[in-house]
Amino acid sequence: MPRIAGIDIPTDKRIVIALTYIYGIGKVLSKKILSELKIDENLRAKDLHEDQSSALGAYIEKNFSIEGQLRRQEMQNIARMKSIGCYRGIRHKVGLPVRGQRTKTNARTRKGRKKTVAGKKNVKELG
Repeated sequence: MPRIAGIDIPTDKRIVIALTYIYGIGKVLSKKILSELKIDENLRAKDLHEDQSSALGAYIEKNFSIEGQLRRQEMQNIARMKSIGCYRGIRHKVGLPVRGQRTKTNARTRKGRKKTVAGKKNVKELG
């Protein structure tokens, strides 16, 4: 398994797909990186030469924030929004959708499992 930027990438996949296993690199960015370094997209990860993989790792480390650094940046951004009390920060605190989705129905991913609330009893039933 080739190791690029501290991540073991799968050997049997094409390098353009294998790079997407690194957090922060998608398919478009992967293609851009490979064209910049003049590496063939159809090359399998196991067929990379040592100098190609080292150049790839060095280029990614130098030009992009990935993995732990990127996760840390995202957490800091969310913490900043929470601390200043902006709309998005409040939505993050409460655990509701941040980007304007409806919450009357759906939104179960953010809100969690449904909590059933007992309904009010009718006055006629009590008397």
